[in-house]
Amino acid sequence: MNTVNSLESVFYISMPDKFKLSDESFQIDTSIQLPVQKKDSDAPGVFNPSEITAEQILAGILTVLAYDRKNEHLDYYRSLLLKAKPEIKKELCEAAILKTKNEDFDLAEEIFLALIGLDPEDEAIILNMALFLDQRADSYRRAGLFEDADAYDADAYAYYKQVMDSDNPIPDAYFNVGFYFMKQYKYREAKDSFEMYLALTCDYSDEDMGENAVYKKERAQEILNEIKNQNMDDVRFQNAFDLISKGEDEKALEEIRLFLQNNPEVWNAWFMLGWALRKMGRFEDAKQAFLEAIKFGGDKNPDTLNELALCLIQLEEFSLAKKYLLDAFALSPESTKIISNLGYLALAEGNKQEARNYFAAVLEYDPNDKIAATELLKLEKED
Repeated sequence: MNTVNSLESVFYISMPDKFKLSDESFQIDTSIQLPVQKKDSDAPGVFNPSEITAEQILAGILTVLAYDRKNEHLDYYRSLLLKAKPEIKKELCEAAILKTKNEDFDLAEEIFLALIGLDPEDEAIILNMALFLDQRADSYRRAGLFEDADAYDADAYAYYKQVMDSDNPIPDAYFNVGFYFMKQYKYREAKDSFEMYLALTCDYSDEDMGENAVYKKERAQEILNEIKNQNMDDVRFQNAFDLISKGEDEKALEEIRLFLQNNPEVWNAWFMLGWALRKMGRFEDAKQAFLEAIKFGGDKNPDTLNELALCLIQLEEFSLAKKYLLDAFALSPESTKIISNLGYLALAEGNKQEARNYFAAVLEYDPNDKIAATELLKLEKED
């Protein structure tokens, strides 16, 4: 969301003495100009003060709260909004969560920013912002937009950290940041997070903790047991992931092979070995590593199946590649990355129409998917 453009749609005007912001009667300080959100239907450069509605002022206040945190009248604008709309926080929270579920990410982010501007001390709102950004990163990563995903991951962690660094941190922040670290293969940090979650909740009854309390405690302990039993918080394991992320695949191979000498049945380690080998173009070796990962439990992970399929495509084992891609899709049917790879498989087999269908399906899920759009454009040019 472009902050500058959003604020450019707001005008400041002085209100007449008898102006009422809502049906409730409360004092308006006419010495302070109010922000007014321009209507979408207004022509460029046209603004008619005589047609201003209370809804435009409330929308203008929300825009200022979201994007102009240094405005000297923020406290006054907050007080007006809460007097005019006492249930505004609840309404906005529900709207933001709905927009997130529908993957209307830009609007969801704008609502969350407005909520934080409305009540910067509400840690539940800050945590929800972190969860939103975390989910947005996952969506972009599924679509193959890795740089965007990394940027939103960084933003998500900043909000997680803000909650965890508070005097009275919300236990759920540690539970959710644990999964944030898990997806990045940072098992030592994940272990610390889940341990902190259990420590913070040990004195609470399930009723006090609310819905899903039993599940969360059991899930946290289950993950801790897995990390411990498979030695996944080993420093070599973490070093290998960091090296692969930096493109230092040869060094990563050394670390992960040393880890596997003592931990030969850890599927995540075989996955990481296969990942490094595939990036190096060693597709047969990578294939064998991913098959080991599947043997030791990685068959429930769609990324393992997807990565194996990519190797099989390069090795021209197309029927087997399709099997694993379809298995991956069954586990993660919302993954546009997997659907795109089915398109690439169709291209490798010379089936352009099938490839078109897959890439078109990706754009139905996500109209902004650049990879699918590019491939469809290439196919159109070839006709």
